[in-house]
Amino acid sequence: MKSVNGFRAIVCLIVCLLGVPSWVRGEDAPAKLQKWLQPQEWQRATDGPVVSLGAPGEFDDTHLFAPCILRMDESRYFLWYCGSTGTVKERVFQMGLLTGEDGRNFTRHEPNPVFSFGDGQHSILTPTILRETDGTPIREDGRLRMWFSSTDFTDASGYHGLYETTSVDGVQWTKPVGPLLDHVYSPTIVKEDADYRLWYTDVEKEPWCFRTATSSDGRDWDVHPEPILEVSADWEQGRLFYPFVMKVDGIYLMWYGSYWADHPQMTAIGLAASTDGIHWHRNPHNPVLRPDPTRPWESNYTTSQSVIRDDDGQFRIWYASRKQPPFVNKYFAIGTATWSGPKK
Repeated sequence: MKSVNGFRAIVCLIVCLLGVPSWVRGEDAPAKLQKWLQPQEWQRATDGPVVSLGAPGEFDDTHLFAPCILRMDESRYFLWYCGSTGTVKERVFQMGLLTGEDGRNFTRHEPNPVFSFGDGQHSILTPTILRETDGTPIREDGRLRMWFSSTDFTDASGYHGLYETTSVDGVQWTKPVGPLLDHVYSPTIVKEDADYRLWYTDVEKEPWCFRTATSSDGRDWDVHPEPILEVSADWEQGRLFYPFVMKVDGIYLMWYGSYWADHPQMTAIGLAASTDGIHWHRNPHNPVLRPDPTRPWESNYTTSQSVIRDDDGQFRIWYASRKQPPFVNKYFAIGTATWSGPKK
């Protein structure tokens, strides 16, 4: 912890004396990354949220977040998400499913939820599914592979573990296997050749940071010895969370969340790019997707995101949101937006 705080002090001193250093502005990034370090003009794709809280008495009537989107085929989207009832201290998240044809209009699956941990105490949190860059699922032995974080919110230790489940149809899921790795929140996993690559939020201690790991089977993980991103940019405050990683044209892109330093009761989404998935360069125009005070359901939070890329190069994002205080709902709705992609 002391080394982290010391690093922050050095960064702050440099900024005060010399201004924002080039490595924060992105100027030292390799040339192939520069097009990804431009401003991103995300356009909201709907007038209202695509998903709102469930009706009173439903499993998701109080808290709703963590969208995980897949294009199951050319005309069908599956969107899994985590929902809970009860107070913040009593919440136990289960996983719901929505289906739709355009990624904007969804129907709740019946019955919902489609997946629970099974003990009435552990939550299903931040699911991620093995997929192609464009959101097409990768099946192994005919099955979808899903990893998620789980915790018991009544456990004072705050322990989170990485678990796995599989499914043939995206509706019926096998019993959770794990924990496979300790202190994992908001995982994202891609497969490259024969290896699996994991990026996640390390929640073992404050401040939360990002780590990466590799595996030959998706179950036994070798963690990189050092954090790959820590709180250091001027807009970031307190914690980093929800790293979502995809690989486009040989470049790793990470959309991630943090508390917004200029607006302490808000979170926003930033972007970082990398040539190897380990050494990252932040977009100097972060945050790239921000809360919108004119839209009450997303006036304070826009994080917990999932991204796909269409064939025409357009990017589509689904994100969880929160309205203004009092924060009765940990998250309140799910929205979606589009970005045409970087300029050539």
